[in-house]
Amino acid sequence: MSVCVCREEGGGGITRVLQDGGVWEKAGVNVSVVYGTMPPEAYRAAKGTNVEIPEGAPRVPFFACGISSVMHPKNPHCPTMHFNYRYFETDEWCGIPGQSWFGGGTDITPMYVDKEDLMHFHGTYKDICDKYDESWHPRFKKWADDYFMIPHRGETRGLGGIFYDDLQEKDHDTLINFAADNLQGVIDSYVPIVKKHKDDAFTQQEKDWQQIRRGRYVEFNLVYDRGTIFGLKTGGRIESILMSMPLSSRWEYDVKVKPGSPEHEVTECFKKNPDWANMRSGPGPLLR
Repeated sequence: MSVCVCREEGGGGITRVLQDGGVWEKAGVNVSVVYGTMPPEAYRAAKGTNVEIPEGAPRVPFFACGISSVMHPKNPHCPTMHFNYRYFETDEWCGIPGQSWFGGGTDITPMYVDKEDLMHFHGTYKDICDKYDESWHPRFKKWADDYFMIPHRGETRGLGGIFYDDLQEKDHDTLINFAADNLQGVIDSYVPIVKKHKDDAFTQQEKDWQQIRRGRYVEFNLVYDRGTIFGLKTGGRIESILMSMPLSSRWEYDVKVKPGSPEHEVTECFKKNPDWANMRSGPGPLLR
């Protein structure tokens, strides 16, 4: 299904969703280019909660463009993957000079630990970051771990990747090229993992665990995700904003995992995501 939407204020976007496919239970992509003015609360959602907003402040003139995608596979041994890359501009507002910045990231949410998969995924993004600045991967990896935290659970949504926002420290061409390489990295990092696991046998217990972890995904997106909050506060199309939600999930009361089980292993990783990329013996992909 594909939907094209135009905004009265300026710009619009395209949403395309695949549902009940052979590999994907639900997968979607949003592409948007929007401009106009946004309420100060949306500016705070875009820039972070530490932004000071003057009382009675007017709406903020802005331009934004981006691409985002979430893929929820049917097989519980295939991880969910999310990426988002975006660019913002604002005009001078309430004495704050006009600004422009880049943001984005790619992250993975496995239901079970496959160390080879995780070393490959994170290693792909370490290689991309290192090409531009060797300080970026440890910084952006930690940013992802911190950003995708579910505080009320004391665990992360998934097992991270990279995340950055308000990136202005290099010239525009460099930052655009960095975003483009990260988008190519989605294919290089994720497709081999899907090919490896899409036909794996699985049990009903493993499917139920996938549904429980999807519930955590929903909790994060609705309560903490800045992109979701920004979309809701700027009057975006609700179906596009909630495109990231899985087709199905479940919330069981007081879930406990058995010590030593595969479910326990991944739960421990959600509490403290290891440095998967540096477990590799050297640069380059593990999977092809």
